[in-house]
Amino acid sequence: MPERVGVVGLGIMGFPMARNLLRAGFAVSVTNRTIARAEPLRADGATVCATPKEVASQSDLVISMVTTSSDVEAVTFGDDGIADGAHPGLLAVDMSTISPDVAKDVARRAAERGFRTLDAPVSGGEIGAIEARLTIMIGGDDGDVERAMPVFRALGKTIVHMGPHGAGQATKLANQIAVVLNNLGVSEALVFAAAQGLDLAKTREVIASGAGGSWAMANYAPKILSGDFSPGFMVDLQQKDLRLALDAAYATKTSLPGTALTHTLYTALQQAGGGREGNHSLIKAIEKLSGVEARAKKTSG
Repeated sequence: MPERVGVVGLGIMGFPMARNLLRAGFAVSVTNRTIARAEPLRADGATVCATPKEVASQSDLVISMVTTSSDVEAVTFGDDGIADGAHPGLLAVDMSTISPDVAKDVARRAAERGFRTLDAPVSGGEIGAIEARLTIMIGGDDGDVERAMPVFRALGKTIVHMGPHGAGQATKLANQIAVVLNNLGVSEALVFAAAQGLDLAKTREVIASGAGGSWAMANYAPKILSGDFSPGFMVDLQQKDLRLALDAAYATKTSLPGTALTHTLYTALQQAGGGREGNHSLIKAIEKLSGVEARAKKTSG
């Protein structure tokens, strides 16, 4: 019999993830800080709960998908949190992106309260969540990972157990470093091409098909060229993740010069009011520095 699954946090990622769990046949209980956000899922068959405690009390496995380390601590150990509804056998799976050290601490505190945890952050953005093809990187014990695999398979395509508690979060931060540096490469390439008077659509096609190709060039560059900066993943959230990466790097005296530079460029976007735009809007910082805008020419017709 499938496990009863709870979802705490129904934002850009959590909402479609909950919907995919329902489609996969799980009994799903949900809650969100703004409870109205959960109502469409009630129509899909979910049980809408008032608190994380209520979700946990009627679930075998609870997923949290919130924004920050402090949010995870609040929904897990705060008033009416998951821990207050914990029962023998409960497995709490945090799929947010938070500090690896906080993930380890959550695991320790949960064990003291009699339940188990995994950290399982994801990559793939909103579209990956909607299409159930997320990449899931997991930290925790082997048995708990095996138990959670049917749930993970309903949410993602690439599912990797990275190691003990905290390893999933550390892997996600490594992923975020690669994401932003790919975005920076796309931004500089397109601005350079614009300054040289090249056809930007053709330039993007050529680069995407060669050694300079990347997910960002294939997926973000067309949005940039069309002037679409709607968020699949917001600048503000990207900055939160980069701050976590830089803090972890500082603690181990690891040099990340490209990450630090990109964090500073994103800070300029935030200062200009672009914090809620998509993370591919990084190009706007390079455009401002260069005095060149990189958009595809519109044809009349």
